[in-house]
This record gives sequence, C-alpha cells and structure tokens, in this order.
Amino acid sequence: MKSNFVLRARLLSALFILAALLLASRLYFVQIVHGAEYRRNASAQYSQPSHDTEARGDIFFTKKDGSPVAAAVQEEGWRIAIAPKDISDPAVVYETLAALTPIDRTRFFASAAKQDDPYEEIAFRVTDAVATKIRAAKLSGVIPVRDEWRYYPAGSLASHTIGFVGYQGDRKVGVYGLERQWQDTLLKSSSGLYVNPFAELFTSIGSALTTDPAGESGSLITSIEPSVEQKLEDVLQGVMRTNTPKEAGGIIMDPKTGEIIALGAKPDFDPNTYNISSPAVFTNPLVENVYEMGSIMKPLTVAAGLDVGAITPQMTYNDKGCIERSGKTICNYDGKARGVVSMQEVLNQSLNTGATFIAETMGRNVFGEYVHAYGLGEKSGVDLPSEARGIIHSIDRGYDVDYASASFGQGIAVTPMEMIRALSVLGNGGTLPPPHVVTGIRFESGITRAIEPTAGARVISEESAATVTAMLVKVFDNALLGGVLKQEHYSIAAKTGTAQIAIPGGGGYYADRYLHSFFGYFPAYDPKFIVFLFAVEPHGAEFASASLARPFLDIAKYLINYYDIPPDR
Repeated sequence: MKSNFVLRARLLSALFILAALLLASRLYFVQIVHGAEYRRNASAQYSQPSHDTEARGDIFFTKKDGSPVAAAVQEEGWRIAIAPKDISDPAVVYETLAALTPIDRTRFFASAAKQDDPYEEIAFRVTDAVATKIRAAKLSGVIPVRDEWRYYPAGSLASHTIGFVGYQGDRKVGVYGLERQWQDTLLKSSSGLYVNPFAELFTSIGSALTTDPAGESGSLITSIEPSVEQKLEDVLQGVMRTNTPKEAGGIIMDPKTGEIIALGAKPDFDPNTYNISSPAVFTNPLVENVYEMGSIMKPLTVAAGLDVGAITPQMTYNDKGCIERSGKTICNYDGKARGVVSMQEVLNQSLNTGATFIAETMGRNVFGEYVHAYGLGEKSGVDLPSEARGIIHSIDRGYDVDYASASFGQGIAVTPMEMIRALSVLGNGGTLPPPHVVTGIRFESGITRAIEPTAGARVISEESAATVTAMLVKVFDNALLGGVLKQEHYSIAAKTGTAQIAIPGGGGYYADRYLHSFFGYFPAYDPKFIVFLFAVEPHGAEFASASLARPFLDIAKYLINYYDIPPDR
C-alpha cells in the first residue's frame, strides 16, 4: 500500500514538474518571443491604429565574432493627426503642439483649413513621452495614432544592399535592396487583434514548442561585417575624392563559400531619408549594371588555356604589337611589339595580342565554352533584387575579332557580381561559388534557420587554378607598379583591368573614357578573401594600377590585421 502511495506521489510530482516546464516555456514565448507584438496590440486598445503600419522583421549585420548588429529595425511611437472640423481655435492648438514636438506651421494650418477632411496627419515619429503630454493637454480634434516606422541605425552604410521601405499604393513594402528581395519573409503576418496572454498560456502549448518555421516571417541575418563594410566604403569614398569617377564600387567575398563580407557603391544614400535623394542613385551597380571589364578577363583566358593543355606558363609566342582579325586591328595597350615572350609575360605586361593567341590556340569554340562555364552571361543568383545578366552574345556570332576581344575583356559586358564569382574560381581550386548575403532567418517562433547555399560546379582543375594563381602572384610581386606593393610575408594574387567604354548604340569606343578594375585574393594559395574594385571614368589616372592598386592594398592589409590572418611565406 505504501509503495503504491509513493508511486502515485512521484507520478503526480512528475506531472506538476512537466506542467511547470511547459508553462515556463510558454511564458518565454509569450513574454520574450512575442512580447513586442503583445505590447503593440495592447496599445491599440487606447489609441487609433495607423492605417498603413505593417510590422516587419529586422535585418542584422554580423560581426566577425558572430554577434549581430542591427541594420534595419522597427521603431515604435506615434503620429499626430487632426480632425479639422473639431478644432475651434487652430492657433491655440498649433502653439500647444509646437511647444511639445516639431510641427511644420504651413502644413498644420493648411491641414486645419480642410474642414471637409476628417483626418489630416501633421507630425510623425513622436515619442511615447511626447504623446503622453499631448493626450494630457486634451486638445479637441487632436488624434494620437500609434505608429511604427523603419529605422536604419547605420545610416548610409551598405545602403545599396539593405535598401529601404516605401509606399506601394497605400501599403508600406520593401522597394529596394534586401527589404525588397525578402519582402515576404520580413513582413510579419499579424491580425492586429489583442490576444489575452494568460488565456494563451494554456492553449496550443505543444505547437508553440514544435513550430515548423517553414512559411513563417522573421528577421534576416546577413554576412555583412559592419567594420569591414565601413572600411570598404571609406576606401571607395577616397577613390571618389582622388579620381572623381562617375561611380565606384567594391565587393569583398569568401571565394570558397561565396559569402559576401562587404559590398558597396558610391554614390549612395541614407535610407532614413531616401526621399531626398536623386532617383538615379537607386540602382545597385554591383548587380544591375554591366561593364566591359578589360584585362581582369585575361587570367580567366589563361586558366582556360592551361586547363585544356593549350599553353604552359613557359610557352612563348611572337608578339608583334598589333594583329588583324575580321578586318579589325587589335593592338596592345601601347601598340608596341615585345617579340618572343612567355605566357607569364602576357599577364605581367597585360598583352592583348597574347590573350588573343591563347584563345586561338585552344580554339574559338573551346574558349567560348569556358566563358559560359565561368558563369559570364548568366545571373550569379545573388540574393539581391533586379540582378542583370551579362551580355556576351558577341562570342556566339562566329567572328574572329569577337573572340579576340573577349579574351582580353572587351566586347563582352558583365556585372561586377558575375565577375567576382568567375574570378573566385582561380582562388578556390576551380569551382564556381554561390555569392550570397543572407546566411540565416530568425523566425518569430524564436527558431533560427541557417541558409545553406548549394555547392558550385567545377570549371577548371585544381592544378590549373594553382598554376594561374602562381602566375598572378608574380604579377603582384614583380610587375604591378614595378613590384613596390609586394608583401614580404603574404602572397597576393592580383590583376588590373583598364577597358575602353563603348559608345551607346554600337558606335565604337570613346577615346578618352575608361573603366578601371582590380581584383586580388589572399593568402594566394589558401585565400580567405577576394576583393574586387572598379571605377567608371576616373580622372587623373591613366591605368587601374594608378587608381585602384593602392586602395586594394589598403583593404588587404586591413583584412589581414582585422582577422589576424597568419603569414604564408
């Protein structure tokens, strides 16, 4: 009998403990996970709700230690509206309100004059404290409206990536950047009805603990490292000051995984005040614009030639300075002949005729297949909106001059994102990485799900990638600016590009307008980062080596120190 009693007592104790654990778990979800939602709903019980307010998930940068930093958040507060017909003395109301919060005088009196309009908004982003004082004043015709708005704590930092929220009809939606691309995920689905949390404690406990996040809304976790992003943008701003290009941009990425650590473009904007910016700035040149990239294409041509066994680094050809293809003359950048030179010198001296030799030696069709295999002419798949597709149809027309021009980066135009993805093949052992910004979603249920990108296809062999990397290290150590940038303890693989800018409509090329580009990865034989920079129509620098080489090294040194990358030589 005693043993049965003890057994029942233990069973009841276990049940009580289990119930307590379930209750505690539910309290966590109610108070912590959904606390903000309940507070919003509660506030709606004593204020008029805003007609266009929609709760959104946040967007986070990620510091190198893995901790999140807010990039886009929801701020809560109030709007102040008026019912003009209920205001007997507009001057008194204005003076009272203006003493509490900034109000545009002209707007207020224009709104107060609209006697047939029952609702006019006159003040925005008002704090709780100020709203309390306004309610205490008991002004007839003044209506506090509970509100939420999007706030970007970092201002213009990564603005082209984060984007902003704007109006689509009478709704607020993401209209640019990640805010647009991930609209369905960020927009919280809430009825807006108040739910008694104490009643909810005892309902659907099991489902709360086992929620499948599929289809849920939530917050975005990005791979953007805020300090690195700031460094990149500072460097780009320096390029804008020094060389006054129309625009400049850059991407820092892990060449093995495609995880983007920083990306930025100038000019940019502050998403908190995007409405005062020129609409022309709301194009992300890193994914929406295509450019003829010039000589940074040559390492890809060399890699393809190595991969099919058409060339070796030591192989030579007779450089005559200029050649004729399809009735067109193709020359080196200076028109000078070098005589018998090796494939290494093709990269060292950036010889257009040498790149043409390689493409023709492997065969036009084979070269064209590699151009496609590098992903040029295709969208990279990066998780940003409005991505353009490169224009490479010239290599499919069958003219010798088109293949020759493509071998050194003219006549084909691609996005910077396409280009860095292709160039990553050289540093990661030969595969095409999937570039991406978002690494995870933190759902409303409290569950965080990592986003695992698919592995890229193999383009060239590991041996070919290693060989062209060694060649690019020699370019950086010996040829670039005469070797003055060589780092004693770090191997860096790099190449410049200087491309003529095409005249719109097929009218040839401008004689005095160029695009400068630069890429490099390091440590060269096991790279942690690949950096791509470009500038459109820079001034005061004839070649990219003069405009972008030192900015690149500035970034490289910063990354080496910031991430404490050990020396590799």
